[in-house]
Amino acid sequence: MSVSSNASSASNKDSVDSPSSTTNTDSSELTHILNRRQEIMDSQEAGIEIPRTFKVVNVYTEFHEFSRKQIKDYQKTFNTYDTARDGFLDLQELKFMMEKLGAPQTHLGLKQMIAEVDEDNDGKISFREFLLIFRKAQAGELDSDSGLNQLARLTEIDVEQVGVSGAKNFFEAKIEQQLRTNKFHDEIRAEQEDRRREEDERAQRRQQFQQRAAVFQ
Repeated sequence: MSVSSNASSASNKDSVDSPSSTTNTDSSELTHILNRRQEIMDSQEAGIEIPRTFKVVNVYTEFHEFSRKQIKDYQKTFNTYDTARDGFLDLQELKFMMEKLGAPQTHLGLKQMIAEVDEDNDGKISFREFLLIFRKAQAGELDSDSGLNQLARLTEIDVEQVGVSGAKNFFEAKIEQQLRTNKFHDEIRAEQEDRRREEDERAQRRQQFQQRAAVFQ
């Protein structure tokens, strides 16, 4: 490999590992906005009507159900697979992402995943649209076996570190924990009902005793 290739590889690695990756994405979004504005102005001057797209908003304000840390974590995941560094996940990048997460999808499946959150119909997933996946997952709006639901679940943990089998064990443990929690709550409710029943029976016995005692007064 040539020196220039090594330098290029090192440069690419630095761009992935650099803490400024979020800033790079923000800059790419700003560039996209400015380019879009210029496109609209040029079209208006030429008398061409250009379709309206969704405006970019502050994700911290729009996705108030997530903490800033959660959004930053999602941004880190998004940046990892945004290999083109253009602020979007295209079909090939999404394909690579799902393969790395251990949940590969068919070409049609990938297109369906994009279409479900692609609000501006550009055939790609922006970071805002990426956050929509987790909003839908949190609201229970995703089919359990859908590609987007798998993406949302698998990005809860670092698959790179634990591997696919580790991810599977994680979710199995999570389900088991939920079942144990539900059983614990059921046992508590049963105990509470038993106590209420005993209190009602004692109250009835006291009332019956008072009624019998009143006969002899």
